[in-house]
Amino acid sequence: MPVKMRLQRRGKKGKPFYHIVIADGRAPRDGKFIEKIGTYDPVSKPATIDICPDKAIQWLRNGAQPSDTVRAILSYKGILYKYHLLKGVDKGALTSEQAEAKYTAWEEMKAAKISSDIKANVEKASKAEKERLAQESKINEARAAALAKKAQEAAAAAAPVAETTAETEAASEAAATEAPANE
Repeated sequence: MPVKMRLQRRGKKGKPFYHIVIADGRAPRDGKFIEKIGTYDPVSKPATIDICPDKAIQWLRNGAQPSDTVRAILSYKGILYKYHLLKGVDKGALTSEQAEAKYTAWEEMKAAKISSDIKANVEKASKAEKERLAQESKINEARAAALAKKAQEAAAAAAPVAETTAETEAASEAAATEAPANE
């Protein structure tokens, strides 16, 4: 009976949420499972991963084979690295203190990298927002200038029309006053 570590889909359509489970390799994806060892939410930014490292290492030691996605998750969280170090301790290549020191150094490096990536993403988003606002203000200025130009053209076009209508009205009044005199 091959035991697999894999994802079990949950959540609504278009909003996936996964449970990381230990299941029989012959069982369907969302079917029976042996044990739930964590969750994975790819919708949140950054993706949220909650997994019990001790249970994952125990199942890896018992021979459970992770799927490709679960392997990537375990690698990202450092569980595969810790498993590798523990195998070195079992073989006598390292002491448990050396393994723990290496794992702690890796955790600190990973945390620094993640925080710098998050900071870079925030800066990138704020820069993009500033650029978007600058482009929007340029568009608004261009629209305001076009509206002002149209208003000036309309005023200029209306002024001669008003003068000509005033002249025609004056001429028609003059003609009206002269017309009765001719009779």
